[in-house]
Formats: sequence, C-alpha cells, structure tokens
Amino acid sequence: MSANNETLSRVLMVALGLCIVCSVVVSTAAVALKPQQEANKARDLKRNILMAGGIYDAELSVEEQFERIQSRVVDLDTGLFVDDVDPATFDQRRSAKDPAQSRALVSNEDPAKIIRRENQAVVYLVNNDNGGLDRIILPIRGYGLWSTLYGFVALESDANTIIGLGFYEHGETPGLGGEVDNPSWKAKWAGKLAYKEGDVAISVLKGAVTPSSPEAQWQVDGLSGATLTTKGVHNLVQYWLGDDGFAPLLGNLRGGNA
Repeated sequence: MSANNETLSRVLMVALGLCIVCSVVVSTAAVALKPQQEANKARDLKRNILMAGGIYDAELSVEEQFERIQSRVVDLDTGLFVDDVDPATFDQRRSAKDPAQSRALVSNEDPAKIIRRENQAVVYLVNNDNGGLDRIILPIRGYGLWSTLYGFVALESDANTIIGLGFYEHGETPGLGGEVDNPSWKAKWAGKLAYKEGDVAISVLKGAVTPSSPEAQWQVDGLSGATLTTKGVHNLVQYWLGDDGFAPLLGNLRGGNA
C-alpha cells in the first residue's frame, strides 16, 4: 500500500512539474511574441485602411504604401483637427470607454448601438501628387446581429462620393451577415453618394437596388438572409456620416476650414 502511495505521489509530482514548466514556456513565449503580434495587428489595420481607400497594392509593402496617408486626430464636435494629440499613440477604442474622453448616448441618438461616442477620432487623408486632398478615410463601427462591426469608409475629395467600405473585425454569421466581407458586395459601394442636399442619404436596402430608380445613386443592396446585419450596417454608416459623427469634419473639408 505504501509503495502504491509513493508511486502515485511521484506521478503527481511529475505531472505538477510538467504543468509548471509548460506554463512558464507558454507565458515566456506570449511575452516574447507580443511585440511581433502588435506589429502584425498594426500592419493589418493599415492594410484595411488602404483597401477601403482603394489604394492597396498586394505587390508592395504595406508600410511603403501607408506613407501616402496622413493620420490626423479630429474633434468630432467641431470637426477641427487636434494637433496636440499624437494619432500614432491615440487609442480610439479606449477613449470611447473613458467617461472623461467620451459621452454616453441615449437610445434615440444611438442607432449604431455604440453606447458611448468618443470625443476625438483618428481619420486618414490621402493627398494627390499636387498636394491637394484626394480621398478621406474614416473609421466606423456599429452593432450588427451578433457583434460590433469595425471598419472604414472612404470618400473622394468632394466629401460625398464613396470610394469604398470594408470591415476588418466582426463576429457576424458566415454566409449571411458575414457577407459584409464579400468583395462583390463591397464593390457595390463604389461611386455611391453619401449626402443629398446636405443630409445623409446613403441607404442599405433590405433587398436589391432598382438601377433605374432616381434614388439608386444613394442606395446599396442589402445582404440576402441577413436583415439585422443589413440594418446594422445602414445605421452605423448613417450615424458616422451624420452630425454626431464626421459630418462637421467633412463640412469643414469642403469649405477648406479644417
């Protein structure tokens, strides 16, 4: 009996030792790899910004292409750029959770279901070869069916014509709401207009756009079988292009006052 107990104790000691060694190895690897993981995450975000802006080239490095882009922090209430905040270190998601850097939204002013809206945001500007503004890339987010969708919408220099839209993070159902990642659906946004007579007019329909409709230039096909995700995308785009989002900035850019 004593021999059995001694054998069991040895087995438990060996198992415990292995667990400790494995834990140390995993923890060390996680710490050692964290800088590389953060770098990969930042690179992927830049790639998505380039893709939304229609300027991504898979043959070139992301860092090289991103040199064309100027990152700026903007005050969402005034639409004016903030020069004393570094866009490279500004954490917009953290800002949205901080009561000192954001404001709570009541239900009737929160169609995108973001709960809190940050006071400041990072936007991305692309200049042409002559130094003039070529395109504007804006961060957007909002709730779909299962998740918050995070992405970007890009506009031409007129601050009205849409170049592209894409999401880089979401948890929508593959094959249904997950079709927001489908290149053919994303391509439907190009050339659509965001505003009509100063008001946000872009709309994501429940069905398909009728090409002959006079409203077609402000409409995008909905996602088949994904009504709630479609509604979520419609709401978040309308919110972020509206007065509580980037409308003040876009108005300033049109007037040359940003």
